[in-house]
Amino acid sequence: MEIKVAVLPGDGIGPEVAESAIKVLEKIADKYGHKFEFTEGLIGGCAVDEKGTPLPDETLEMCRSSDAILLGAVGGYKWDKLPSDLRPEKGLLKLRKALDLFANLRPVTVFDSLAHASTLKYDVVSGVDLMIVRELTGGLYFGRPSERRGENQDSVVDTLEYTRYEIERIVRKGFELAQVRRKKLTSVDKANVLESSRMWREIVDEIAPEYPDVEYEHRLVDDAAMQLIRNPKQFDVIVTENLFGDILSDEASMLAGSLGMLPSASLSQDGPGLYEPVHGSAPDIAGQGKANPLAMILSAAMMLKYSFQLDEEAKAIERAIIQVLDAGFRTPDIAESDSKVVSTKEITEKVVEAL
Repeated sequence: MEIKVAVLPGDGIGPEVAESAIKVLEKIADKYGHKFEFTEGLIGGCAVDEKGTPLPDETLEMCRSSDAILLGAVGGYKWDKLPSDLRPEKGLLKLRKALDLFANLRPVTVFDSLAHASTLKYDVVSGVDLMIVRELTGGLYFGRPSERRGENQDSVVDTLEYTRYEIERIVRKGFELAQVRRKKLTSVDKANVLESSRMWREIVDEIAPEYPDVEYEHRLVDDAAMQLIRNPKQFDVIVTENLFGDILSDEASMLAGSLGMLPSASLSQDGPGLYEPVHGSAPDIAGQGKANPLAMILSAAMMLKYSFQLDEEAKAIERAIIQVLDAGFRTPDIAESDSKVVSTKEITEKVVEAL
């Protein structure tokens, strides 16, 4: 198979982890007879520095003409004081909106060799395998521009808006994923307070009969946040709106011991998918070889699975990572007292060797 991949390394540790993913995919190409064509583009702070915008037109066009997109990370202290429309994160938001990447898939899988790395007890996190499905192009993050009101601008207004169409398509995606997993869906909202959540809950109830093989439930977001810590193994697929999904997926990352272990996929109805690690740009460790590339490598595995249905290749990457972790190799963020601590490049080489 010939696959055209847009690579957006971005800022901070983004270029380091993106390089790791490319090396692993090149090994997959050799092993399984595929051909990857990688083309790099600018996004985020580095794009602001070079092009004056966090998402240059040429980057967007390159992404549109590719089969899939790999993104490292965007942002950093350097750009914190820029006007809102020039912030690096705006480039990613604009890209998601422009490509209609409405479904964000964030799997949380606790590898047995890392279960002790979590701050929670081993028996709580061991065996956790859940998927958070977050609506990505609507809600509070994409409302009408924030306003500061009053003569002295001493109050502020943000808007949260969803259409029936936006809710229906993400809920269906949640049910579809539950069908191929353990057939349980948890819909998370705040229906006791928010009108948007009451509409969300009504639509879930309307759609559920179309998926009779899936058990489903509603949970308020505060209860879901508590249950993720109390008993995370009860969850299979969680579907929720943009803001709640953002917060819950970061909370869930600590079940796995580190943000450095969590991949993600952002999917549209029929265009290229975007694959990126959940972690940020970590500018404080950029260029030091301390970054954990495993989330980026797992994101590449998700790309193979969800964009190209290359399940065996994706599983091969996952098996290679498990082998490396079982052998005791760790980057600093997931290291324990008896770990073999290695650099970004070294752990990438170990994964390639395992493949």
